[in-house]
Amino acid sequence: MMNTPAKLGFGLLLQAVVLVAWLAGCTTSSTMILDPSDGAPPRQLDPDSISDAVPRAEPISRYGNPERYTVFGKDYRVMANSQGYSERGIASWYGTKFHGRRTSSGEPYDMYSMTAAHKTLPLPTYVRVRNLTNGRSAIVRVNDRGPFHGNRIIDLSYAAATKLGILGKGTGLVEVVAIDPRHPQAPPLVAKQSTGSGVTAAPSMFIQIGAFSSLHNANRLRQRLQLSLDQPIRISEGNLRGETLFRVQVGPLKDVEQSDQISRELAQLGHDQLHIVIE
Repeated sequence: MMNTPAKLGFGLLLQAVVLVAWLAGCTTSSTMILDPSDGAPPRQLDPDSISDAVPRAEPISRYGNPERYTVFGKDYRVMANSQGYSERGIASWYGTKFHGRRTSSGEPYDMYSMTAAHKTLPLPTYVRVRNLTNGRSAIVRVNDRGPFHGNRIIDLSYAAATKLGILGKGTGLVEVVAIDPRHPQAPPLVAKQSTGSGVTAAPSMFIQIGAFSSLHNANRLRQRLQLSLDQPIRISEGNLRGETLFRVQVGPLKDVEQSDQISRELAQLGHDQLHIVIE
């Protein structure tokens, strides 16, 4: 059984004036219970023989690109274009349960193709996905919406998950970068840090609860959280468009399972606008 939340498809209902999420028979849960009915097919793939998707200029899909939509009470705004998009976070994958079903773009889902689902990128968009743990990289074509799980940023096809080496665990820490089909070479990889002994440093993961221009306000939140969470909490100072921000973050966390558990605890404390940070 793969360690990934239920995949939620929209299909052609995205054409509707009032958008309704089509669950396509999936089970969902506020406690993020995994879907035991999805998984890998009997036919296994050799990760080293899987070819990347080939970026090409395509018109925007007639389906799956509303200006905005709502799922489970959360609003999403579809990006006008993918130029400059780059994000780090947690990837999941979906397989046999959805093979052949209609994606948000209207195309059938093929788990053997190099495709993916994303909540806000225009459909279609080509992206380069890099596994931050093992360095493996793949180019996929985003043609579906999802995953609608609080801290996942992309849902990969079975083939893409196999190539990236996240099939067994079900999730992975990744970097996702949009590719311009007019200049299809993938953006240069960001070199992973070295420990100084020739061993590549493992990425560190944090949950960000809030960002403040006031250090005082950031400290107040951290102090409140420390009364309820038995986890290290830091304030990370950064700069955004010339403004200094103080980010309250829980971590570092040891794995995705721990991040899921702490996310649930934070949600019970009234903090549901969370963001995964990977360094």
